[in-house]
Amino acid sequence: MSGVPSQPGEPVTDVAQLAEHLERGSRPPEQWRIGTEHEKFVHHLEDFSPVPYAGERGIGAFLEGLVRFGWQPVHEDGRVIALKREGGASVSLEPGGQVELSGAQLETLHEACVEVREHLQQVDTVARELQIGFSGFGFHPVWRREQIPWMPKARYGVMGRYMPKVGHLGLDMMLRTCTVQVNLDFSSEADMVRKFRVGLALQPIATALFANSPFTNGQPNGYLSYRSRVWEDTDPDRCGMLDFVFESGMGFERYVDYVLDVPMYFVYRDGQYIDCAGESFRDFMAGRLPQLPGERPTLSDWDDHLTTLFPEVRLKQFLEMRGADGGPWRGLCALPALWTGLLYDDAALAAAEALIRDWSVEEMRALRHEVPRTALHTPFRETTVGALAREVLTIASDGLRNRQRLDQRGRDERRHLERLWEIVDAGRTPAEDLLSAYHGRWGGSLDPIFTEYAY
Repeated sequence: MSGVPSQPGEPVTDVAQLAEHLERGSRPPEQWRIGTEHEKFVHHLEDFSPVPYAGERGIGAFLEGLVRFGWQPVHEDGRVIALKREGGASVSLEPGGQVELSGAQLETLHEACVEVREHLQQVDTVARELQIGFSGFGFHPVWRREQIPWMPKARYGVMGRYMPKVGHLGLDMMLRTCTVQVNLDFSSEADMVRKFRVGLALQPIATALFANSPFTNGQPNGYLSYRSRVWEDTDPDRCGMLDFVFESGMGFERYVDYVLDVPMYFVYRDGQYIDCAGESFRDFMAGRLPQLPGERPTLSDWDDHLTTLFPEVRLKQFLEMRGADGGPWRGLCALPALWTGLLYDDAALAAAEALIRDWSVEEMRALRHEVPRTALHTPFRETTVGALAREVLTIASDGLRNRQRLDQRGRDERRHLERLWEIVDAGRTPAEDLLSAYHGRWGGSLDPIFTEYAY
């Protein structure tokens, strides 16, 4: 959500250019890379309250503290709102002060896990100086919406004004959720479609495995992944399952047709965000955008618009897997391992396709709706999501074994799935472990969550 805006270029004169732009993301398999992203909440150590942007111990000071590690600051209206460095990695802010690492495009999961670990070490160094802490959950377990300070990013002002018009929980999504996701490549339009379909169908399995948001406002909320529930009532125009992906004729042009009909948020011009919330990108293509009459979009505008869509799988010049709750650091390595194993080996991808081949769109939508509440215990046909998760992990494990990417100790990438095997073998999600602690040793208090589950 929090990307650094693009700069304008040449105007787009034909819709075909938009599909061609997506297709230019195609890469041969030897150039496929793995990009891991994760978000985390920030709190004061003394009272576990949210940290505002301003002040000696604020989010702004935290970002400035990270500059010593080779990050370059990105400013908006004189304030540091992101960091970037050579190689493509960035650190940015979500609306409620969640700090996001968008990792570099790396060749192996071993490299991705090292990147995450080094980032968390840098975060810990600066956090200790400022006496603030970081934790990862799908939905904040304690803070109320009105407690959370907004970050000073203009695009969030546009989104914050628009969200209440299209759903009930959009502001909660912006202010109180965290995720971990992975960005993966495709080799062609056909390869993109195969991966998109598998990704959408199996996204509820990932949601179940990473379910880690059972509390709201300090109390159990009746869900294991409340974050996933929040997305169901955020904005139906830009969220959820995409039925058309499973129809014949799916390809880059079909996805462009969908994106063109998603209402806009903004256009970025001369360092400013122009509020265009609810307007049509098709009208923009025709020079009929009321805020910029006669002007037509650039590919940079198109890229910015693509970042304002939030389906379970999102297509840009790569595919983003978006269904998992944020959580402890081992999960930050496991999520990219799951999808890399499934999608980056042809035999594994074929096995995943065979698993979902006769699933109907209605079944997949029902699974997406039920999993946030019951996760691995969700019934599906004659089995459960837990049993399906075991099959999916087996396929992913085979895919990682076939990749044969070894670390310095000669271990392949399957080791990054160990946390998920623990969850499947125990039949207990991270959310259920949290609930057990809450009802048991924590005695109905959530204060210990900020120490036991801190990064």
